[in-house]
Amino acid sequence: MIAVPRDGLYGTRRGATVWLTGLPSAGKTTIAEALADRLRREGCRIEILDGDKFRASINASLGFSREDRDTHVRRVGWAAQVLARNGFLAVVPVIAPYADSRAAVREQHKTREVPYLEIHVAAPVDVCAARDVKGLYARQAAGEISGLTGVDDPYEPPRDPDLRLESGHRTVEECVAALYDLLMQRRLI
Repeated sequence: MIAVPRDGLYGTRRGATVWLTGLPSAGKTTIAEALADRLRREGCRIEILDGDKFRASINASLGFSREDRDTHVRRVGWAAQVLARNGFLAVVPVIAPYADSRAAVREQHKTREVPYLEIHVAAPVDVCAARDVKGLYARQAAGEISGLTGVDDPYEPPRDPDLRLESGHRTVEECVAALYDLLMQRRLI
């Protein structure tokens, strides 16, 4: 039997999951990538588990029903806790619209004693629609798609996140600095 140190199987730092939730085009992935760039330069073992990339690969068979969205979130959460349990900082930019799905992921981490931070990347829907990084808001307005989170499908914002990043009026650099400070305070980097 292999003895696994509390700080992770492959590294000297204990891993954690940093879950970034918010509306489409709120800035989740942009913030995750900027944070990862900074931490990689400092030698941190970090992996981004982007919700869109999961949907295009592992979760390609899932649709956008409530059940499929829940399955998507739980699968991404499971992968994140495995990475975190083994010394990685798993940064997860994913919409995760339902509070109960996010709570299940948090509980999964708690059960395995894996640190988990929920970060709400908060931007008003009008700001997200103006950014419209993937053209979703324009497609929804044109009637090409329905079920867009925050427009014609619900988004349940976290009531008590570990950190709320007001990305609608803060720069990416300011958001990354606030997140970096939280990670330092929690002794996760």
